[in-house]
Amino acid sequence: MLLALIRHGQTDWNLNGLMQGRTDIPLNDTGRGQALAAASAFAADPWDVVVSSPLVRARETAEILASTLGLPLGGSYDDLAEQDFGAAEGTPVSELLTRWPDRDFAGKEPDAHVGPRGLRGLDRIVRDHGGARVLAVAHGTLIRHTLAEITGHEARDYPRLDNLSSSFVRRADAAWQVLTVGGTPFDAVLPELEAAAA
Repeated sequence: MLLALIRHGQTDWNLNGLMQGRTDIPLNDTGRGQALAAASAFAADPWDVVVSSPLVRARETAEILASTLGLPLGGSYDDLAEQDFGAAEGTPVSELLTRWPDRDFAGKEPDAHVGPRGLRGLDRIVRDHGGARVLAVAHGTLIRHTLAEITGHEARDYPRLDNLSSSFVRRADAAWQVLTVGGTPFDAVLPELEAAAA
């Protein structure tokens, strides 16, 4: 099974550098254009279905991809929702370290819970679409934590993911394997992850 984890399109909060998390912000026109452009790139390969996080920015991105590619729009998966950043949501990202040097935002979903949750989401997609080639629209932090959970590295050491970037994972022999990170082959990202862990 091949699955592309895709970060949603741009929102006004992305544009203005605000922490988003579970706050349900819609795409802006740039984000919709990014989704249309990405659909052209995905059209080069066969895909079977598009699924997403339930948050509106991810769901709308998935709807655009599915409509443009002529694919069925599958379900939304709560386990693919972004990490809850609690009190930090709506705060300029540039102010986070000043206000919360340890990133201990009140009401934050613990970092250690995010990767396992993302993996549960992938496993649920397998149960619903086993053997399919799936486009799954989710969120940057959720995707990084999920990839880190698969590879055993730290999520913070993974590169930041751009809007509509895709990270490919494959399930074979009951195990997940990371193939690409934001479009870069995993073998090219691995030395940076290992250096950061050293």
